[in-house]
This record gives sequence, structure tokens and C-alpha cells, in this order.
Amino acid sequence: MTIRPPSATVALEARLSPSEDTGKVAMAVRNLVGESFGEVAVRSGAATFVSEDSLSLERIHDQLRDRHVRGAARRLLLKSVKGDSAVLLLNRQAAAVGVAALCASPEESPLGPIYLRMRSRKVEGLIDWLSAYEGG
Repeated sequence: MTIRPPSATVALEARLSPSEDTGKVAMAVRNLVGESFGEVAVRSGAATFVSEDSLSLERIHDQLRDRHVRGAARRLLLKSVKGDSAVLLLNRQAAAVGVAALCASPEESPLGPIYLRMRSRKVEGLIDWLSAYEGG
């Protein structure tokens, strides 16, 4: 039985530098969520993805489990909580090849990180689900 995460608004954003290939940056963002959850938009100097479906985080959830970094992700997310929101930084180069690699600070991703912003009335429950040890 799969546990459904609390409802949330999920946003991923990668800021673009003038020298970057916008298609590659958009693909890096897309690699983190998969094809079935909407489109990545490129405008105003950023590639962004927004979803009202917390299941759009499922691929990141699986990556955190498979890469054995749930504890680190949990610490970073809990440290970032402000009200009903939490932020996690993901390495842009790793995302380009389909890997959700954590960054503790923006400087850890040379071209800048992909910002994962989550907003939920149950943000701690969302963090619990994303970093859960059940089933793996």
C-alpha cells in the first residue's frame, strides 16, 4: 500500500545564465519530476515547474530513498521550514542526468542549484513522507 503525501504546491526553479542552453536546463528540471505532471516553462530568466499535485515529488522521493540520503534531505528541509513552506536545493548538473543530488548551499552547484519549494498546510507531514524510511 502506497502512502499518499499531504496535499501541496510544488515548484522547481532553475535560474538561467545568458550562456546556458535553455533546453538543457528545462530538461534537468523535467528529469526531477518526470513527464506526467505538467510542463516546464522557460521565461523571465528561469526554467520553472509548478504543480498542485504532491505526487509530482514521487521521483525525488524515490531518488532520496535509492541514494540513501533521506536523513540528509530531512535535516535540510526541516532547517528551511518557514511557516507552511520548505525549500530543498538540488544540483543542476546531476539533475541533467536524472539524479536528485542535494546541495547544502547554492555554492555547491557551480551553475546554481534547482530550488525545490514546497508549500503545504501539513509541511512537516510532507517532509516526513519525502524522507520516509518505510518501504525501502
